[in-house]
Amino acid sequence: MPKEKKTLLDFWEDQMRQSHTASNYFFRKSPSHYHMMLLVMSAYKENKKLSVEELKTKLFKTSRPKSALIITEACEKGFFRLEKTSIDQRVKNIIPSDSFVKEFNEYLDTLKNISY
Repeated sequence: MPKEKKTLLDFWEDQMRQSHTASNYFFRKSPSHYHMMLLVMSAYKENKKLSVEELKTKLFKTSRPKSALIITEACEKGFFRLEKTSIDQRVKNIIPSDSFVKEFNEYLDTLKNISY
């Protein structure tokens, strides 16, 4: 087996071994969970505000009640947090927690370091 494929295979197997860990497991539950993570992290990386309502609207093929449940669960588990805006206290922006940002960046760094 070529070294590159072994590296990618090792990475995948490592991810599967960690599948029981909190965020690794949570965001792989469904395409909606994974899509939510990507939307939140994309907004964060681009320094854009993302309200809960915008996030619910952007999640494809996911009902608003289901989206609300996923958001609530992600916040309860400490992956995301809600922040009220100063302009309108009813609007809440969704922001990744510092610990999740660190974990996400480590995941991206590992992917970048795998040679193809």
